[in-house]
Amino acid sequence: MKLASRRRILGGLAAGTVTVLAGQAAGCSPNGETGRRQLMIVTQEQLAHMAEASWREILAQEQRTGGALARRLNDVGRRIVDTSGLTGTSWEFVVFDNPAVNAFVLPGGKVGFFSGIFDLFENDDQLAAVMGHEVGHVMGRHAAERMSQAMVAQLAVTLGQMAIGESEMPFQEEAAAALGAGVTFGVLLPYSRQHEYEADRLGVDLMRGAGYDPGAALAFWRRMTEQPGDRPLEWLSTHPSDANRIAALEAHLAGAPLPGP
Repeated sequence: MKLASRRRILGGLAAGTVTVLAGQAAGCSPNGETGRRQLMIVTQEQLAHMAEASWREILAQEQRTGGALARRLNDVGRRIVDTSGLTGTSWEFVVFDNPAVNAFVLPGGKVGFFSGIFDLFENDDQLAAVMGHEVGHVMGRHAAERMSQAMVAQLAVTLGQMAIGESEMPFQEEAAAALGAGVTFGVLLPYSRQHEYEADRLGVDLMRGAGYDPGAALAFWRRMTEQPGDRPLEWLSTHPSDANRIAALEAHLAGAPLPGP
């Protein structure tokens, strides 16, 4: 194959791959919960299988907390999950004896709350705000979408770097690095922020359906803004800024749609 034709093919493949990733072209899977189409290369079931090993590892490494905290978490979690319609998922709710202010969900319905976050909850409505957010990520199929995006983005970067390497342009290393940064900051991180907005929206809707006060989500996130620690600029982060998150929640509770990526 001639060098020029190979270069054109590689460049075309890279450009086409980025277009599919950024535009989420026709053929992507629709999600009725989020109201948009999603790039899905891996399935929820595949991710749940992979996450099971990680969950067991976490259970082996972290000390679990029982008693009142565990009962609160399980009771709130069950109410939120019953409202979500995801009752076929193997849900498990665990409190870890860890002072960190954090919570997470793994594909397959494995939910972990660190005991430190309970210090911020003034009531179970605020606990439900965080639980709803985590369950919202599952409803939004965000983990599968992120992994699918990362797989396609990696392919795009690899092909683009190959095309740059085949060219005679100056500063090839700098151009290849810029291509990788462009995909990260221009595609993957904005979609991560969109996932957070969607999880917030789905979470407050779940709170309302489960009989909790959705306004407690605003109270909780405002308390979170008072926590010490540096926060990165929004465009360098997978999460929205505190101000934008609160403004979006206020708008949604008032009936306005949440922002896009």
